[in-house]
Amino acid sequence: MSSAVSVAAPAPAAAVVSGPVPSLPLPVLGRDVRVPVAGGGEVPYAALDYAASAPALQRVWDDVAAYAPYYGSVHRGAGYLSRLSTELFENSRATVAEFLGCRADDQVVFTRSTTDSLNLLAAALPAGTRVFVFETEHHAALLPWARRAAAGEAPVTWLDAPRSPAQAVETLERALAAREPYDPALVCVTGASNVTGEVWPVRELAAAAHAHGARIVLDAAQLAPHRAVDIRELDVDWVAFSGHKLYAPFGAGVLAGRTDWLRAAEPYLAGGGATRSVRRNGAGSAPDVEWDEGVARHEAGSPNVIGAHAVASACRALTEAGFERLVAREEALLTRLRAGLAAVPGVRVLSLFGDDAPRVGVVSFVVDGWESSALAAALSAEYGIGVRDGLFCAHPLVRALLPEGSAVRVSFGVGTPDEHIERFVGAVGELARR
Repeated sequence: MSSAVSVAAPAPAAAVVSGPVPSLPLPVLGRDVRVPVAGGGEVPYAALDYAASAPALQRVWDDVAAYAPYYGSVHRGAGYLSRLSTELFENSRATVAEFLGCRADDQVVFTRSTTDSLNLLAAALPAGTRVFVFETEHHAALLPWARRAAAGEAPVTWLDAPRSPAQAVETLERALAAREPYDPALVCVTGASNVTGEVWPVRELAAAAHAHGARIVLDAAQLAPHRAVDIRELDVDWVAFSGHKLYAPFGAGVLAGRTDWLRAAEPYLAGGGATRSVRRNGAGSAPDVEWDEGVARHEAGSPNVIGAHAVASACRALTEAGFERLVAREEALLTRLRAGLAAVPGVRVLSLFGDDAPRVGVVSFVVDGWESSALAAALSAEYGIGVRDGLFCAHPLVRALLPEGSAVRVSFGVGTPDEHIERFVGAVGELARR
């Protein structure tokens, strides 16, 4: 990992050190917000759309606020605040690497989001690399490869939606073994579905990929906020995730993993910070550019130090709270939610792998007699509950599960009070009986 000059700074150093780990659930911003409801009055807002954007952890907000007075340019200045900001930025990179269990020679590139991370990797594919991707992926993991395929730069094999984890592995193995020619290959797979919440067999898919000479990138946008993600344990080549789903909504994302493809690729963006040297080459001609070979190669422009600091703060908070405790509480809420929905006549929950598949706190469903948009609107207007409706930027997956119409999605996380799950189940039951 990159290192920065050590800055002896008692006051700023204290400003960016977090306090004690809060009790469960981890406090988030917005927990005291009240919203108007039909018929008059206000109720506490129940934010149950974590899968789209999770609220900021209170700790993340406090860490960002503490650093804000010391904000300065990164990698650009000799001044005290610039040096401090540079150190903070590089320390954030190291924190994320530790959070993900990165290998010694892996690198962490800060991006804007999971979408940005996967587009960066798509731009770095060696010529002729074939991409294998299930149709069940979020658009962020579908469309970057489709664009390269349309341009004739990277052929793509689209894999049908599997109906079990074992079938997913078998489907991938067959497709990889049958590829012709046997050129470089990349597998892209989600860790947890943003539609069904089901956890995918990432370790087994990675083993299948490597057995057939392919690499694998994990879309951990929905997995990282709910489960520990370890690159070495899962044996994946890259991991991508978004800060705004990891309780750090300040415009940062991460692509972490192997360096060789990224080092050999043209810079994702051309601009300041990605270069070592730029010189004129004769009157009127293009300059000679020597690009950086490290992480800076794909981080052109002024780095989002606040976003990176926020992501690192969230990583520390989740790690210190303990994923075992967080998972146990989430699974208890998920059991209560699913049991409550199962007791409501006319509710059908969407699933690929069946009722026994492991899940994170994401559930999509339909209710007989209700359009999803109308149901979501009623939950908001009458009960002060915020959910998502539609196709969830995963149109092929939803269409495989629900050929017509759309669904409602409820999603939660570490900041969700027990009462919000109870209120949601009760509201769906009342609306379904109308």
